[in-house]
This record gives sequence, structure tokens and C-alpha cells, in this order.
Amino acid sequence: MSTFHLVDHPLIQHKLTIMRDKNTTTKDFKQLLDEISMLMGYEVTRDLPLEDVEVETPITRATFKRIAGKKLAIVPILRAGLGMVDGLLRLVPVARVGHIGLYRDHVTHEPVEYYCKMPSDIEERTVIIVDPMLATGGSAADAITTVKARGAKKIILMCLVCAPEGVRRVQSTHPDVDIFAAALDERLNENAYIVPGLGDAGDRIFGTL
Repeated sequence: MSTFHLVDHPLIQHKLTIMRDKNTTTKDFKQLLDEISMLMGYEVTRDLPLEDVEVETPITRATFKRIAGKKLAIVPILRAGLGMVDGLLRLVPVARVGHIGLYRDHVTHEPVEYYCKMPSDIEERTVIIVDPMLATGGSAADAITTVKARGAKKIILMCLVCAPEGVRRVQSTHPDVDIFAAALDERLNENAYIVPGLGDAGDRIFGTL
């Protein structure tokens, strides 16, 4: 069964509180999301597989650890997920970046895919799908399905704020995908927005309110 990981480090909670404030500027919102993404990245990547390598230091030769295999792919769900990529890339600069374009139908609240581009060796990488908000869970579940269809075997979903409804949907649809989040909020409202949430993350990132 999928595991839900709440990353509740004090710095993350402090920065998230500022992001929730409706008076926080676009510039500050983007910067805080970037910082939180990097901080969350430490927990998301905690269990990456390691291998032994021999290194010659200025003193002697010795055996040390490095990440094994093809390492990581970061896959943002467009457009809001783009705001989480750079923070993770600062931790793992060699990670490849794919993209999935989904938008939510305003009547059905269901996701519609309009773009998908993945690294050619996606099946050999641990894939971190990123999106600030996990609301109904429709976009995330569809994004995971899309990545699996292209051969990915190890997938992690990383979000900023989640609604219980979204968590349940992803876990029921993809019980093999763990979820990392900075907050689990109360519920969805009648318009499928997270309560208390922080509004539309994409609009706040790109200043399109």
C-alpha cells in the first residue's frame, strides 16, 4: 500500500505559512516554493540506492558510497509543477526532466492531457512527479498512469499541499506510489479547491490571478 509521508520540518512549515497568506507577492511565493522543494528533496531522496566506489583521496585510496543506477527523473505536471523543479535540480543537477501537460476541466473537474515528453531511459530512473497541489487527485493519478505507460517502474509523488480526497484517490489508483507532502489540509470545497489551501498555485507562481 502507498505510504503518505508528511514532511513537517519547522522551516518547511514556516515557509508554507507565508505562502498561504493571500498578500504574499508572486516573487516571494515562487522563491518560497523553490526553497520548500529543495528542503523536501532531502526526504524524498532519502532511500535512493547506493553502491560502493573506490576513490583516491589526497591521502589514500578508500571505498565510499554514491547513488547507484541511472539516478533520477523529475517530472512536473504543467504548469504549476514547474515551480518545484529548480529546487530539486540544485540537489541533483544530473537529474533528467520530463514534462506532463494536464488541465482540469472546469465542469467535470477531471484532467485532460495535452502534452507529454519523457527522458528516453525513463524506465531506468526513479521518477519524482511534482505538483504543488493534490486536490481531487485526478491529475496526479493520470500523470502517474502516463509515466507508467512509458516504462517507469519506481515513482514518487511530491506535493506541497494535499486534500484527503486526493490522497485517497492516488493511493487507491496507484498503491505502489508513495506520496510526500508538506501539509494535509481539511477538505475540498464545492469548486474542488483545497481548504484552507493557498489558492491556485499556478496563478500565484506566474502572476496570472
